Amino acid sequence: MKDEAELARRYLSLLKSSLLNELYLENDARMLYVFSRIAAGESIDASAVRDIADREPELLEFVRHAREEGRPWWSISLRSKADGQARIVNLRNLCEFTHTMVGRRRIDNVEQCLDVIRADNIPGDLIETGVWRGGVTVFMRGYLAAYGMEGRSVWVADSFAGLPKPSVAQDEGYDFSEEKVPVLAVSEEEVRSNFRRYGLLDDRVRFLKGWFRDSLPMAPVKQLALLRLDGDLYESTMDALNALYAKLEPGGFLIVDDYGDFQPCRCAVDEFRSRLGITDPIQQIDWAGIFWRKSSF
Repeated sequence: MKDEAELARRYLSLLKSSLLNELYLENDARMLYVFSRIAAGESIDASAVRDIADREPELLEFVRHAREEGRPWWSISLRSKADGQARIVNLRNLCEFTHTMVGRRRIDNVEQCLDVIRADNIPGDLIETGVWRGGVTVFMRGYLAAYGMEGRSVWVADSFAGLPKPSVAQDEGYDFSEEKVPVLAVSEEEVRSNFRRYGLLDDRVRFLKGWFRDSLPMAPVKQLALLRLDGDLYESTMDALNALYAKLEPGGFLIVDDYGDFQPCRCAVDEFRSRLGITDPIQQIDWAGIFWRKSSF
């Protein structure tokens, strides 16, 4: 049993490193270097591309640190040759190819919550609302496989067309729709393909396609042990909370990816907790993510 537990931990450690692209971090730094040089109108040093760690150590360390904390790493400050003024160039749509953007601390948090759920035998399925390329849900399914946790499903809830355009006052000024941020619009087939790459696509992976206001209220989700929200906006966050929080079992965990990053998300969570009188203490994961353990309905 001890050897089996050690093998499970090793597998999950490797799975996380792959989903975060930590195994090939130098390639992310290489892409950032190449596209930043192109944006600046400068020549590309082939030796820097070959040995990015030696030639551009600060760039590699910047990417490594940002990946650890799930911070944006795709924006570079460039100084204009014409007037000497610095400008920020966003290379996100050219450089971001990881299977998850949550960072090491937040994916470790998912594992820690699942460890408690397994140890305390908290019943229910696992769900993420807003999955992007599916990395966190791939990890959830991998965890169930690693520990032989039968009888649970992983629900993959997303529009698979990016975020909705702001339609409520609380989301004004936060337009992350496909038109504005195309990298956030990932098709269902691409997410399914990512599950296949890890050998984890089966009938225990359940897809819920559509805007949350339409897909979640009638979703056939009966019982949850883990509810992870990654919808960014007030509307997306509130729709998920309204539809699913009552299905979260006592002892289960509620995780919010964007609480410290986006004010509309934080506003939705705070309003929901106040309306339901939730006093379970909020725990910080990193600069953006928070979670709490549900004590009661």
